[in-house]
Amino acid sequence: MVIRPAAACDATAVYELLCQLEDTCFDRAAFDARFAWQLESPAFCGFVLVDEGEIAGFINVRVERQLHHERPVAEICELVVDAGSRGFGRGMKLFEEAVVYARACGCEGIEVTSNDRRARAHRFYEARGMERTHVKLTMGL
Repeated sequence: MVIRPAAACDATAVYELLCQLEDTCFDRAAFDARFAWQLESPAFCGFVLVDEGEIAGFINVRVERQLHHERPVAEICELVVDAGSRGFGRGMKLFEEAVVYARACGCEGIEVTSNDRRARAHRFYEARGMERTHVKLTMGL
């Protein structure tokens, strides 16, 4: 099992994982454009978990400076492990990689937003030491 930075050649595997995560099929061309943009953006860093030559997981981290924080803050934008590969610590390994990356970037903390319906994900993050401290409100446009 190896974790490495995501690359353009990973687009298909990451696309399939994100479709699993959101239980939808994204427009592939639009996804590829977003993925390519993020690979070039200094604010984002994606990591893939490769197991036996196959990509089994992906985590996407954004680091940003916010006016109400002294140092940068990292946000986990997506974390997904292939449905057939769950339960073997892969998600934990990806999470740990994100924490190492956030520390290397000088971040004062790491955050995640998770849909209310993902109770299992909430337990996963809480087991890693994350706390419920905020409420996220959204509005579609």
